[in-house]
Parts: sequence; structure tokens; C-alpha cells
Amino acid sequence: MQTRPTVLAVPYGTAIDRGTAHRVLRNTYALLSMTLLFSATVAAAAVAFSLPAPGLILTLVVYFGLLFGIHKLKNSAGGIGLVFALTGFMGWTLGPLLTRTLALPAGGQAIALALGATGAVFLALSAYATTTKRDLSWMGGFLFAGMVVALLAGLAAIFFQIPALALTVSAVVALLSAGLILYETKQIVDGGETNYVLATVSLFVSIFNLFTSLLQLFGFASSDD
Repeated sequence: MQTRPTVLAVPYGTAIDRGTAHRVLRNTYALLSMTLLFSATVAAAAVAFSLPAPGLILTLVVYFGLLFGIHKLKNSAGGIGLVFALTGFMGWTLGPLLTRTLALPAGGQAIALALGATGAVFLALSAYATTTKRDLSWMGGFLFAGMVVALLAGLAAIFFQIPALALTVSAVVALLSAGLILYETKQIVDGGETNYVLATVSLFVSIFNLFTSLLQLFGFASSDD
């Protein structure tokens, strides 16, 4: 007796293999958990050893270079290795920010708040994305355009030393990152993303951006106490 694969009908008329979607989501969360732990370990080491920030140019070159490599090797073990290289590097870049935040009067509390808020947002949005039947595919273009604008504004804030603009960008990036977590998770659930390596990178970057944006906002608030 032959059995037909279980399919999941999504609102916009696409049928996908439910088993494949669940497997991709499970593998994504497993790899995401490991990379988050690895990145946090590297960030803690960067704080402990007072490692300097790699600098904007080096950060951009390494970040986009590793992203390119991950896309090229996404179906091999080498791609997973590059994912750990990327997330470890991002942990290094996070170290100096944590060090500066810890030097503030309520820096430890700001880090705890940012970490707790990031975890709560991720869990809430993941739960919604895996249960809702609504079509969220329209969010992709809007969120991508918003991130491009936010990146350009963030670079302007750095070069022209405009604190108010930097805080505004942090708030916008936090909102956009939350939206991306929702969109990217729904893409996996609906079969729009079938490669767990790429899915892991996308979610990791969104979580990282959400955390750093909240950390800057909470850090600024603690500096005014």
C-alpha cells in the first residue's frame, strides 16, 4: 500500500511537503542554537580579553565575504563551517559593545534587559509564525528596503557623529529585525526556504541585529540614570 506525502496548503495556494518543512525548521533551530551559543562564547572571550573592535571596513569585508562563501557552499559541510566562522566573527564584533555597555552605571542591567527582550520577541514571533495561516510573503520586499535605508542612515550617523540619528536607526532596526524574524520563520514553515544553512544565517543575523539595537537603546537609557 502506497502512502502519499502529507502536504500543507498555505493561504496563497501553494502545497508543500509538511515533513520537509518541519525537518528544515527543526534543523534550522538546532544549528541556530549551536551558533548562538558559539557566538556568545566568543563575545564573552572578547570581553574577558578586552579584544579591540575589528573596524568597520574589516567587518564589512569579512561579513559579506563569509556570506558569499556560505551561499556557494550551502549544500556541503563547508557551508556549516563558514556559518560558525561568521557567527563567531559577529560574536567578536559584539565584544567591544558589551564592554562599553558594562562600563555604564547600569550596564549589566541593560545587557540583561536586551537579552531578555530579544529572547521573548524571538519566542513570541516564532510561535506566531509557526501557527498562523496568514500570508506574510508581502513583508519581504518592505523589510529588505527598510534595512537598506537603515544601513545607509546608520553609516551616516557614524561618519557624521549624530547620536540622535544613531538612536533612531537602532529603534528602526529593532522593529525591522523583529519583522524579519517573523517573515523568515514563516518562509521556512511555508516552504519558501528549504535550505537550513541559509535559514540559520538569516535568523541569526536578525536576532543579532535585534539584540544589538536593543542593547544600544537600553544602554543609552542607563547612561542617563
